[in-house]
Amino acid sequence: MLTKFETKSNRVKGLSFHNKRPWILASLHSGVIQLWDYRVGTLIDRFDEHDGPVRGVHFHNSQPLFVSGGDDYKIKVWNYKLHRCLFTLLGHLDYIRTVQFHHEYPWIVSASDDQTIRIWNWQSRTCISVLTGHNHYVMCALFHPKEDLVVSASLDQTVRVWDIGALRKKTVSPADDILRLSQMNTDFFGGVDAVVKYVLEGHDRGVNWASFHPTLPLIVSGADDRQVKIWRMNDTKAWEVDTLRGHMNNVSCVLFHARQDIIVSNSEDKSIRVWDSTKRTGLQTFRREHDRFWILVSHPEMNLLAAGHDSGVIVFKLERERPAFSVSGDCLYYVKDRFLRFYEYSTQKETQVIPIRRPGSTSLNQGPKTLSYSPTENAVLVCSDLEGGSYELYIIPKDSFGRGDTVQEAKRGLGGSAVFVARNRFAVLEKTSNQVLVKNLKNEIIKKSPLPVPTDAIFYAGTGNLLCRAEDRVVIFDLQQRIILGDLQTSFVRYVVWSNDMENVALLSKHSIVIADKKLAHRCTLHETIRVKSGAWDDNGVFIYTTLTHIKYCLPNGDSGIVKTLDVPVYITKIFGNTIFCLDRDGKNRPIIIDSTEYVFKLSLLREKYSQVMTMIRKSDLCGQAMIAYLQQKGFPEVALHFVKDERTRFNLALESGNIQIAVASAKEIDEKDHWYRLGIEALRQGNAGIVEYAYQRTKNFERLSFLYLITGNLDKLSKMMKIAEVKNDVMGQFHNALYLGDIQERVKILENAGHLPLAYITASVHGLNDTAERLAAELGDKVPPLPKGKQSSLLMPPSPIVCSGDWPLLMVTKGILEGGLDNFGKGGQDEDDDVAPNEDWVEDLDLVDVENIQNEDISMVLDDEETNEDNDGGWDLEDLELPPDLDTPKVSNVRSSIFITPSAGMPVSQIWVQKSSLAAEHAAAGNFDTAMRLLTRQLGIRNFAPLKSLFIDLHTGSHTYLRAFSSAPVIALAIERGWSEAASPNVRSPPALVFSFTQLEDKLKAGYKATTAGKFTEGLRLFQGILHTIPLIVVDTRREVDEVKELIIIVKEYVLGLQIELKRRELKDNPVRQQELAAYFTHCNLQLPHLRLALLNAMTVCYKAKNLNTAANFARRLLETNPSAENQAKTARQVLQAAERNMHDASQLNYDFRNPFVVCGATYVPIYRGQKDVSCPYCSSRFVPSQEGQICTVCDLAVVGSDASGLLCCPSQVR
Repeated sequence: MLTKFETKSNRVKGLSFHNKRPWILASLHSGVIQLWDYRVGTLIDRFDEHDGPVRGVHFHNSQPLFVSGGDDYKIKVWNYKLHRCLFTLLGHLDYIRTVQFHHEYPWIVSASDDQTIRIWNWQSRTCISVLTGHNHYVMCALFHPKEDLVVSASLDQTVRVWDIGALRKKTVSPADDILRLSQMNTDFFGGVDAVVKYVLEGHDRGVNWASFHPTLPLIVSGADDRQVKIWRMNDTKAWEVDTLRGHMNNVSCVLFHARQDIIVSNSEDKSIRVWDSTKRTGLQTFRREHDRFWILVSHPEMNLLAAGHDSGVIVFKLERERPAFSVSGDCLYYVKDRFLRFYEYSTQKETQVIPIRRPGSTSLNQGPKTLSYSPTENAVLVCSDLEGGSYELYIIPKDSFGRGDTVQEAKRGLGGSAVFVARNRFAVLEKTSNQVLVKNLKNEIIKKSPLPVPTDAIFYAGTGNLLCRAEDRVVIFDLQQRIILGDLQTSFVRYVVWSNDMENVALLSKHSIVIADKKLAHRCTLHETIRVKSGAWDDNGVFIYTTLTHIKYCLPNGDSGIVKTLDVPVYITKIFGNTIFCLDRDGKNRPIIIDSTEYVFKLSLLREKYSQVMTMIRKSDLCGQAMIAYLQQKGFPEVALHFVKDERTRFNLALESGNIQIAVASAKEIDEKDHWYRLGIEALRQGNAGIVEYAYQRTKNFERLSFLYLITGNLDKLSKMMKIAEVKNDVMGQFHNALYLGDIQERVKILENAGHLPLAYITASVHGLNDTAERLAAELGDKVPPLPKGKQSSLLMPPSPIVCSGDWPLLMVTKGILEGGLDNFGKGGQDEDDDVAPNEDWVEDLDLVDVENIQNEDISMVLDDEETNEDNDGGWDLEDLELPPDLDTPKVSNVRSSIFITPSAGMPVSQIWVQKSSLAAEHAAAGNFDTAMRLLTRQLGIRNFAPLKSLFIDLHTGSHTYLRAFSSAPVIALAIERGWSEAASPNVRSPPALVFSFTQLEDKLKAGYKATTAGKFTEGLRLFQGILHTIPLIVVDTRREVDEVKELIIIVKEYVLGLQIELKRRELKDNPVRQQELAAYFTHCNLQLPHLRLALLNAMTVCYKAKNLNTAANFARRLLETNPSAENQAKTARQVLQAAERNMHDASQLNYDFRNPFVVCGATYVPIYRGQKDVSCPYCSSRFVPSQEGQICTVCDLAVVGSDASGLLCCPSQVR
């Protein structure tokens, strides 16, 4: 059983397929009727006017109607387009079991528990006949598909066949008068419309269902005696032919299959059984766990069946309808009607080649499933599911071609699937052992190859290669080398389609398509809601595929679209240009002509074949919202521009592609404020001051216009704007313009006129207009505002713009083929001359109203005059700003190109530094502190970055310099590169210049030594720790210098530890034993010789004073061994030795054994003797007792003790 659709609902009692649309009606025990689309799997509608279970339902075969009958004794006729019940037929006195429309007449037959069958005319809405005779519930009544017969089944254990010929004659008005007379007599004396033709008795219990064979004089019935009976009838009698036994409970429904010699029955034993109607044996049984079956219907046109059970509906097919085929060059081999056939694409002729043995099997779905062809050997492999998977190998004899009558003995074998992998070799999958058997044409095993993944099917993947399908992935396996060439995760793959050049492959699943290359590198995935059926590659490398309802295309980048709608599913075999060759479900070859313009156009865009795009734009009819949206989405608004006639869409596309000229033309046509405003913003972005000015004038946006004149430095027009504001009595606008101009007198005048005398007085006083200030002070009298003392006043003036007037200079950019070639093409092929404009200073020609000599009180008079006399030549019309007729839109000032293409932004230097380097110092210099810290953690185990913060900032600021362009512009940061020279290529970026160098550290080391010699231990410690903090951010050039840096870490680490110990000793005043120990440990740090002598002298003195003469003597000996140059040091040492030799005794016990080699713990300052466990710092390599693991190292104060690190990176050559 091939399940196509399932629902979950209440118990289903009635079902009906629509004969054209993919719909099924299900009537439920709950009283609801559901309308489902079984192809998409969605509930379309529900009808719930019945009260109680609805047991029968049926679609009309041509009208948008269906009928239903239920336990409320009502028959309802519904219109599914209007979503309502049209009328109800009343007459039955008990539950209605089944209802059915007649295929030709306006009749409905219904069966009821009131022991009658009624025939209704649904047009006149009356009952035209009542068939009585059964003496128990009538469980079903159905019309014969062709003849005037009705079959009924009843719980009285009989099946009755009724002749309704008289009813038909009565309904179809008789032709001659004698017949009409006899008709009247019959009506008058109570004639009978329907008579019982046969009563079929044979069932031992009540009969639940009976149905006619679609073409033969056969009836099949199912009953509560668990039997299915076949009956034959002729003109005079009917008799029982055979009984089918096997159901374990009441048989609820049974019918003949329309296209095959089989009977399908279902039962309350939770099973559907399929029987061979000629051999009368069981073929197959399908069971459900918990659900009893109640109803079964077959599709009137297609190979579909549906069954209703306790919890829903199942729509299914018994056998696959996809023909097995294989394409080879110009020909197609396929199996149809037990023959292997051959179809030649060039001549479109088909030939029968050889008969294929039909499996004499006892079950369904055993026909050929796949076919593989070897053209050189003329051999065909036919695979089927027989015996759990088997194949047959046929060698086609040359002479039998076209006759198709020679029965050839095939070579057979078992295997999950079989495909040719070479000229005379084929591979067979052995599922049990998960291996492939490679065989020759004699069916002999040549070799065995175990497969790398658990495989359930194999497909051809080029000579010697197999594509193996596992549950969730596919792999390409090389049989020769036994290696995996490609691997891809994907949903369960059903079919594999290779392109002609074997470079690309399409993997077809039930609802998705994955496109990959020959190594199974993923290209794109496409998801479909409707089942994918087949596909093939066209010559352009586009994948064309079919679903149940459409032919579609898929471009290499995953874009897809519909090519054509299908009435019935087809299977694509080959594509030649605009012709798609398909096989339908009947095995017929169908060439389908398609229009490939859309996908070829998109493909040309994708592959940047712009000359082809141009040709198609000019010659093809490609417009449409979908195409425009596609071009916009893919970043080709300038191409979309040439499809569009609608001005609003043109305007939007022109703005998007930066084509100011077209945008201006469209804005003129639309002439709406919002569009002018948006045009102004885009023109301003491009620095096209003329268009910005024009747009602002059109919208009378005086504030923006003033500001535009300010930033472009056009002071003449700014002063005119001030006069216009005065004429329009716009005080605020007037004041702003005066402010922009720096015109003090005007500002004072405006404030005075507006009644703000104190403000006017202050403005005049501050700017030194003494006469005006005195006059205003006199007017103000006592209310003169005080001025702040000791403040220096200055004139508030806007800075001068760098570019005065004119447009911004634009880069000369080469015009792309799409812009250049399309400029003259498109909207009505308009003339270039339409838009000729004067030079860029065109606005100067505006004659402004002479407002110089007009007093304020006369302004209204001027405005009135402007309103009445609209035909004045030119001038600022202060109501709607009409421009003079000889004035036109300014042109874009770039002479060469009307479209400005913004150059693509380059990559910031700091980003290049980060990408090219693995050195923490260079990341910090680039300002990318985060990655610098991550690198240091990985390389040196550093976790405490507080000491490095200031160094990071120094590196970043030191590798950049900052330029101030002019006052209103932001500061420009420039990267400083290491080793820059004028001869260097501007495109090659050097690493950053760094503020820290190795020589600086050497100087610092000398300063540290000096401080140690002078006994300035705190200063020395600061210097040495500074060196340790700087080393991670040092970059050197050679490997020798890298070794020197590592050596420096060891030297400095010893000094830091030693000085920390000595400073700790000086803190301990009241612990003489610990003081001696620390003094002793200091002598074991690896110091320079002069510093070691001082440490030994210090330790000797401390121990001698504490009466530890033996230990003091040891230090004296070590001091003398260094040959001290200072005589007083040697003398002291000898005196201590002499004193100690008299009494070799220590007053106190120390934790110090000079005979046993040790290192000092950097945190606890205790000796770690050789052989004892310790942990070390990954950066400075100081040693610690194990309890310090995970703590910050006390010596370098950066790294975590005991952490993993890869090691110091301070030279680019280390990375290489």
